[in-house]
Amino acid sequence: MITADATVDIIRSAVLTVIIVGAPPLIMGLTVGIIASMLQTITSIQEATLAFVPKIIAVLLALIIFGHYMLTTLQNFFISTLGLIPTFLT
Repeated sequence: MITADATVDIIRSAVLTVIIVGAPPLIMGLTVGIIASMLQTITSIQEATLAFVPKIIAVLLALIIFGHYMLTTLQNFFISTLGLIPTFLT
C-alpha cells in the first residue's frame, strides 16, 4: 500500500527532475533573449524576429549540448520510480 509520505517523495523527486531537465534550455533561451533585447534597445531596432530567432537557435543548441544529460536524468528517474512499484503492491 502506498503511503502519503511515499507519494510526497515521488512527487518531490518528479518536480525536482522536471526543474533539472528543463533548466538548461530555459537558461540559454533567457540569456540570449536578454542579450538580444539589450542590443535592440541600444540600436533602436524594434524587430520581433531579431529576438525570436536567436532564442530558438539557443534552445536547440542547449538541447543538442545537454540532451544526453537530460535523457539520462529522465531515465534514472523513470527506472527508480518503476523500481518502487513492487514495494507498493505489498
